[in-house]
Amino acid sequence: MDPRHVKTAADARAIVEARNLSHVKVGVFDIDGVLRGKYMGREKFFSALEKGFGFCDVVLGWDSNDQLYDNVKLTGWHTAYPDANVRVLPETCRAVPFEGDMVTFLAEFEGKAEACCPRGVLRRVLAKADRMGFGVRAAAEFEFFVFEETPHSVREKNFRNLKNWTPGFFGYSVLRSSVNTEFYHDLMQLGADMDFPLEGLHTETGPGVLEAAIVHAPAIEAADRAALFKTYCKVLAQRRGLMATFMAKWSRDWPGQSGHLHMSLEDKAGKPVFYDAKAPHTMSDTMRWFVGGQQKLMPELLSMIACTVNSYTRLIPGFWAPTDATWGVENRTCALRVIGGSAKSQRVEYRIAAADINPYVALACAIGSGLWGIENKIEPDAPIVGNAYARTFPAEQALPRTLYEAAERLENSKAARALFGDAFVEHYAATRKWEEREFRKAITDWELARYFEII
Repeated sequence: MDPRHVKTAADARAIVEARNLSHVKVGVFDIDGVLRGKYMGREKFFSALEKGFGFCDVVLGWDSNDQLYDNVKLTGWHTAYPDANVRVLPETCRAVPFEGDMVTFLAEFEGKAEACCPRGVLRRVLAKADRMGFGVRAAAEFEFFVFEETPHSVREKNFRNLKNWTPGFFGYSVLRSSVNTEFYHDLMQLGADMDFPLEGLHTETGPGVLEAAIVHAPAIEAADRAALFKTYCKVLAQRRGLMATFMAKWSRDWPGQSGHLHMSLEDKAGKPVFYDAKAPHTMSDTMRWFVGGQQKLMPELLSMIACTVNSYTRLIPGFWAPTDATWGVENRTCALRVIGGSAKSQRVEYRIAAADINPYVALACAIGSGLWGIENKIEPDAPIVGNAYARTFPAEQALPRTLYEAAERLENSKAARALFGDAFVEHYAATRKWEEREFRKAITDWELARYFEII
């Protein structure tokens, strides 16, 4: 049985029986977009298909380094970290190519924890789109650096003086992709096997940096594809003696790594609604208001996109990342890039996003703010022509400069609470504040070199 044909609990049971599997893999994505899961025995899995299963809610109560948050209400020592119920999602079934006949399934939190589940918040935004008469299609593209390192070697080197997979700039290099063709082919085949098919894969400008564009899909599937791509790209690299990083910026000497999101709306009949041949820039009213909402809410929702302390090192003028909530038509210096051409291709690219995004949270933000714009008929400013970095913009369009500031903006946003719910906003903002506080405990190499002797 092909995993792509699995849609129901009965289908999921059938594929496990047909493959005679003793165990399957099941996982949930946490607040940072890290896949947390386990091998589950066959009978336990069959039971979980019907009734769900208990998963310690610490998965939503610790950070990407497994450190316990001390500032969240959902879970903690005050609740004694109980199990939360999790539902298996049969339609997410995928083969795991390097594990024989093994299959894996994604899951979502239920009950109280559902309010803070990243996939759950996106699903609720898409339900809102459905009530408004829209379907949403989306796609992600990621830049990532590859190194000739292992998890042990990077730690032994203190994450310094790492050996890049290839030297030099070499953007769109046929030389590099031909010499290293095995990894490229392996990654493209992995995408095909695990249902995150790649529309494009090429070198970017920098030593060992690649860019992968994932084929568009309905938005919940697009988020699954993006999150699984990040996870299994790293898996494949490490199985080949390499390491891939999706940090927003790993070195001050190189540009940051983007995680751009593309999205468009269609009506219930599947007809695109962003295109109007007679309108300026062929933007329909719906698209114009969608962009208007994204622009208006971007400063107060930024922590859902720029989600790590490192994210803010990328938001510097001249480094292909915007610093204000701007938009333009085919303008890559803006936070939002409208891409025209035809009814089928008309879309908006959310360019503020970096490779470190949690795809579920980021898409919930980008789509939710656009829907808010349609609801309230928010008009965007005039599109930017030319270099947005060389322009000065009103203070209300300035983006927060730190994760802590961005988290506070989110916490105080009435629109965010209406779109995503109080529980999610409060939980998510608290986790981002924790992240910034953890960073402030660190003494960086820059501080030591600058102050150790002279001050």
